[in-house]
Amino acid sequence: MSENQDPTLISRTLGASRFLIILAVLGSLLAAATLLIYGVLEAGQLILATLEKAEISRKGAKALALEFIEIVDLFLLGTVFYIIALGLYELFIDTNIRVPEWLEIKTLDDLKNKLIGVVIVVLGVLFLGQVVGWDGERDLLGFGAAIALVIAALTYFLGLKTSGKEPKTPPSGDGP
Repeated sequence: MSENQDPTLISRTLGASRFLIILAVLGSLLAAATLLIYGVLEAGQLILATLEKAEISRKGAKALALEFIEIVDLFLLGTVFYIIALGLYELFIDTNIRVPEWLEIKTLDDLKNKLIGVVIVVLGVLFLGQVVGWDGERDLLGFGAAIALVIAALTYFLGLKTSGKEPKTPPSGDGP
């Protein structure tokens, strides 16, 4: 280090650089708000269109259920972006933000666990939408198996995290 470089200036600059995360927080928050508002508008539009048609049938009910499932998927994705924004803010900017206890994020692992939980729900809703909209011709087995495999892997990962039995990384080097 040269004599002109002040280690406290470097430390302060690096410490303050954490505020760059505000960009990710704002972007995630805007994405969340956009998805949630869009979902509300789409739900309102669907309700009005349904009332205008005034048609009641099993086929219509199935189509209506499918459209509402897709709207719920928008809400869930909006929730994912909101949790990302909130978690990044809590981790990098201010740990004293008032949130319900179940939404407190103290570590990056907390954020990952919450996101994995929501991703599992989103995948379940995605598959439910495919089942409800099934025309009897498409093969859902492969699609369902792929989603089940991803959910199983994520659940296993969460189980390892919560039990404290994370796989250990092997030590580096040539050994003893």
